[in-house]
Order: sequence, then C-alpha cells, then structure tokens
Amino acid sequence: MSSKDSIVKNNIVDEDAYAEELYKDLILSCSKHVKVKDIKLIRKAFDLAKESHRGVKRKSGEPYIVHPVAVAKIVTSEIGLGGTSITCALLHDVVEDTEYTLENIEHFFGEKITSIIDGLTKISGVFDKRSSLQAENFRKMLLTLSDDVRVILIKLADRLHNMRTLDSMPPNKQLKIAGETIYLYAPLAHRLGLYAIKTELEDLSLKYRHPNIFDEITNKIKYNEKKRQQEINKFSLPLIEKLEQNNIEFDINGRPKSICSIWNKMQKKNILFEEVYDLMAIRIVFKSLNRETEKAQCWQIYSLITDTYTPKPDRIRDWISSPKVNGYEALHTTVMGPNGKWVEIQIRSERMDAIAERGFAAHWKYKGEKSDESELDKWIKKIREMLENPNSDALEFLDEFKMNLFSAEIIVFTPKGDLKTLPKYSTSLDFAYEIHSEIGNKAIGAKVNHKLVPLNHVLRSGDQVEIITSNKQKIQKEWLDHVQTAKAKTSITDAIKAETKDRIQKGKSILESKLKELKVHPSGRVLRKILPEYEAVNKDELYSKIGSGIVKLDNLKKILKKNTKNKIIRYWGLQISKTTSSSKTKKDSKVSKQKQKFNYKDHLIINDNSDQESNKIQIAKCCNPIPGDDVVGYKNPNDDFVIIHKAKCPTAIRIMSSEGNYIVPAKWTSQKFLSSLAKLTLNGIDRIGITSDITTIISNELTVNIRKIFIETHDGIFEGEIELYVHNVKDLNNLIMNISKIKGVNSVKRNEEITK
Repeated sequence: MSSKDSIVKNNIVDEDAYAEELYKDLILSCSKHVKVKDIKLIRKAFDLAKESHRGVKRKSGEPYIVHPVAVAKIVTSEIGLGGTSITCALLHDVVEDTEYTLENIEHFFGEKITSIIDGLTKISGVFDKRSSLQAENFRKMLLTLSDDVRVILIKLADRLHNMRTLDSMPPNKQLKIAGETIYLYAPLAHRLGLYAIKTELEDLSLKYRHPNIFDEITNKIKYNEKKRQQEINKFSLPLIEKLEQNNIEFDINGRPKSICSIWNKMQKKNILFEEVYDLMAIRIVFKSLNRETEKAQCWQIYSLITDTYTPKPDRIRDWISSPKVNGYEALHTTVMGPNGKWVEIQIRSERMDAIAERGFAAHWKYKGEKSDESELDKWIKKIREMLENPNSDALEFLDEFKMNLFSAEIIVFTPKGDLKTLPKYSTSLDFAYEIHSEIGNKAIGAKVNHKLVPLNHVLRSGDQVEIITSNKQKIQKEWLDHVQTAKAKTSITDAIKAETKDRIQKGKSILESKLKELKVHPSGRVLRKILPEYEAVNKDELYSKIGSGIVKLDNLKKILKKNTKNKIIRYWGLQISKTTSSSKTKKDSKVSKQKQKFNYKDHLIINDNSDQESNKIQIAKCCNPIPGDDVVGYKNPNDDFVIIHKAKCPTAIRIMSSEGNYIVPAKWTSQKFLSSLAKLTLNGIDRIGITSDITTIISNELTVNIRKIFIETHDGIFEGEIELYVHNVKDLNNLIMNISKIKGVNSVKRNEEITK
C-alpha cells in the first residue's frame, strides 16, 4: 500500500496529508524539467491551489486538488514543460472556480503566469443565443496561441486527465466530453505534434461513445498479443543483425495500431478486425553522431532495411528533408514482410523521437536554428489569421505536408507479395496479362488493395492486386483501349484474331448449310444481296455475326425472294440494362417523425410500449438510426421533441462539441410493431440471375419489405442500392450476412443516406 493510499481509510481523507503526498509525486516527476529556483514557485502555486479548492470534491469523491496536480504531472512528464507551465497547471481552475481573481494571480505570480491563466480560464457571461459557449471557449483558447503556445499544451493536459477520469461522470456528460474531445482536442493534439496524447484522446473518446466496440477491439488485441509479438520478433531479427553489423546504436520496437485507428479503418473499408492487415508498426530510434549527420543516418538505415525487405514506393514519407509544420521529423517506409503482409517502419533519431512524442515542447528544447523557429511562427501566424477571419472555420487547420514519388514506372504486388514492374498508367488488365496471357484472357475483375475494381482501373505504385477470372469470359475488342503494355496489347490482338477466325469459319459453315437447305448456290451475287439486310460491310463480318449468333438467318428465304434495291444500312446502338423486380411496397414508414413512448432516467429509453409516458421523438435524417444502433438524443430547449442520432454521426459529434448540455443519452428497446427504413449498397461480379437471388433472400428468408431496388452493371461489375424496412439492427446484419454469401457478391454494407 502506498503512503497516499494509507491516508484514505473508510472513505475518510486527511486532505492535507493526502495533498502532501501528491506534491511529493509531482516534484519527483518534474525533476528533469525544472530548475531549483522553480521549486519555490511551484510550491507557492500548490499551496494556493490546495487552499482555494479545500473541501471541494470531484465526482469520484477525491479531493479536488487531485486534478490540478495530475494536470501538472502530465504537463511535465508527458509533454516535457518546465516550471512556469507546472505553476500554471496547478492554478488553471483557481480563477474560474474560486473567489480569486486574475488581479490576485498577477499580484502573487506576475504578468506572464497571469496571461497564461487568463487563456486557460473559460469565458463567462451572456452570449448571442446563436453562439455556442463551448465553441467560444475553444476559439478564445486558440487565439492565445500566438501569445504563448503553452496555453494550448496545458489545456490538452487538462482534457487528457478529464478523459482518464470520465468514469465518474453521468452518461450525458460522458457523451458531451467524449464528443468534444474527438471533434476538437484530438485533432489539435495531432496538429501540435503530440501524437501519444492524440492517440490516447481518440481511444478514450471511442471508449465512451462506443463502449462495446472499444471493449471488443481491446480484447481482440490482447488475444492476439502473443502472436503479434512473435511476428514482430520474426520481422525484426534480420534488421537487428544488419544494424548491429553496421555499428548503429538503436532501439527497435513494435507497437500495435491504436484502437481508434483500427475502428476507423474497419469503418472506412467495411472490413472485419481480422482483415486489418497493418495492425502493427516497427519503430527504429537511433543515437545520432550529431545533428548534421541525422539525415544521412536515416537513409543509411533505410538502405539496410530495403536490402532485406521490398519497399512499397508510394508509402515513403520523407519528413527529414521537409519536416511537417508542427516540427515532426522522421523517415517512414512500408515494406512487404513475411507472408505477404505490409509492415510500416518509422526511422527516427533520439531527437526526432522526442519531438514526435512531445511535439512543440521538445521542439523548443532542441531548436537553435532560425529555420526551426520560423516554421513555428508561420504555423501560429496562419492559425491566427484564420481565426480572425469572420468567415473562417476555427477547426480548419493546415493540412500536413505529404510527399509522393513519381516515376515513369510503377511497382505493384501480387497477393503473395511478389513484385511486378509496369509502365505508369497501367491497368488491372495489364497486370493480369503480366502474370500470364491466359489469366488476362479470363479476367473479369480485380481486387486492388482488397477493394473490387473493374479491369480498366488505373494502378498506382505500391498497389497489391488480385485478378478475378472466369472460364466463361470472352475477350472484347474494347480491351485494347484499357491496356498500356505491349504484352497485353499483343495477347488481346492475337486472341481476338483467333476467336474471330473461329467465328468466321463457323458462320461460313452455317450460311452454306442454310443455303444448301434452300437449294441456293453460294455466290458473290447472293452475298451482295444479303449483306445489307444483315448490316454487314463484307463477307467476313457477315460470317462473324452468324458465327457469334448475332444473325440467326431465320428470314433468309424471305430476303432471297426480295428484289435487290439500294438500302441504307442503319447501325443501332444497343444499350443493355439489368431489369429488376421491385417488391410491392407499403406506404412509406413514418418512423422519422412519429410519436413514440419513452421514459428517462440515466438514458432515454425508446420503445413502442403503449403504457409508457407519451413524448415525441424524431429520427435524424442525416444518419437514419434504427433500433439496435448506438444512439444519442438532442433536446433543443426551444422544441418539445428529442432528435435521435447515431452516436457516430458527424452531426451528433459536432453537437456534442458545441451544445453538449442538450445531449441526452438514449437506448433502444425491442421494436415489435414499428419498422425502420434502412439502405444497403452492394457490388460484385455480374452474372445472370444475381438480382433474382438477392431479392429472393430479402423477401423469402427475412420477410422484410423492399421499398426500392436499383442495380446496374459496367465492365462486368455490378453496383446496387436497396432500401427496405427492418425492425432492428440484428435483422439488418443477418440480411447483410445472407446477401454476402450469394455467389458473385463482393461487398454489402449499410448506407445511412436515405432517399426521401
């Protein structure tokens, strides 16, 4: 038991003794970043904070002094700031929550600390009703950036501790704070180079916005931890040997992708956890000889890595030649590891690593060249100009620098990781013929980076390509317009010639047989008579049409009896579209705007029981939640209804960040009588009967009602949309699973955008 824990017995706290233990921990954690003369200032701030917050408890039941001390520890140990910042962190809530004023702070601590505290103090007073208190607070905080960036760094530390202790808050506050964090603070941490804090803020926000998803991914990461470590060790061992042979001092470690980034990738690509192929990244941090040789050492290590593993050309990120505007420097590369899996490697010096983890705070420590300072000044100036523009959005920060390598050739990979070099602008079909001419001849589609694409899809350097084939595929003349390589063009031309020759021979035999049947001798005169009737320019074209079945010769006898006249040959463009059957739909559901019953304790309960207190709700059209979705409610004080949004809806997240006090936690219960409108988008390889198979699954197996169905094909790929009524998410997920089992279907996913 620690000395702090021993002070707390039976929920009775000796507040002074407890505070002293907190102070000792703080001093130990800041010993690397403060000067001896700063200790006196920190003690003075601690004593004022302790007295001003005396007797006040946090929601967790702890003395309030726990919070400012924790923020101060984050400021020093996780961001690396010094005595002034620690002092401000200890005092950051004093002016806002106690009787002390800014004048008092200036009297005790001077002008600089008072200026920072002012930036940290929330706005009070009355605002325009159209304005958001949260947005105004955030805007004011950003405007202080040009005066002292430490205001933002301390505020981020404050937010991080609040997120770490969010369990003690009621559900509506959890949603408000978590939404505000993902919308405002995590992006800000990212732009300031505080990547460790940014990642933790994102993960903690996900924990409270989608607790089930957070727990599921966390458990899967833990379950796979041993296997992942084995993969890291297997991958790293050859690199370790190379680096040691070249006398490089280094640390190498593997890290799992963050929970939030895994979830984002699952959502973006509509894939399962098991299909996220880049779950880990390798980081090499080396000890540099001096600042001037760091760049050369990075490229030396890159060279050693690519001697062992093949790099993905379009995934090289050279942030040592052109650092990001937030000071970040590193060399990133992605290489093809064992078993055909991509692995990202980050190469950094110890100095670069400190900046990557602590952003501007470490940047100040290492700066000394004018160029470093000027980049910081430019970034801050740009933010201030943007915020002072009345038409600007305070959340539109500068985009990161991105570097792309361009060359006359591209390098692409097979599913097993084999490398193929192709000309720039090559297509999936070029790749198919590069593998083998028979693969090209039978190609019907491709998967590029696990996404279904047509054969004319233009490849980019670093793509991983899988060709989908069918023995029923027929080579088409238009393919010549879809390829770049001489190998593909020659193969297609030869195949077309061979196929045409076969068709001509077959058509000639059919025509001669039919003429013999009619007791007509084939001659030039006969051919000249029938060519215009079948819209053929010459005999080979006629034979080809007959051989391919385009011309049936059913009316040949009638044609031969006609008098020969000049004819105008018309060429009709035939557009073939897939016909679909639409189920008879019921009257459009009125779920979007109808009375439903709910009661409200910790959560708003939405159900269709008639004995519940009657209130009005509306289903948000922007995200169209259905029973079973994670949802939140928005209760505008000027309206008599609650709008229900999906918890992950961008509009809901924006509301949480600006009008969080009006957010109402909500939950669905069973919906037995009401149905909700849902929309699916799907794609796959086209085949005869696939539409019928899809509608059969929907109507027969799940007895749901189709409102609208639309399917179209192009280049052998079909894409479609289906709108239908379901009772809950479980039914919808079952439907998605059953449709995905249909032969030819590649992807089925839910789409929140509903046509009204």
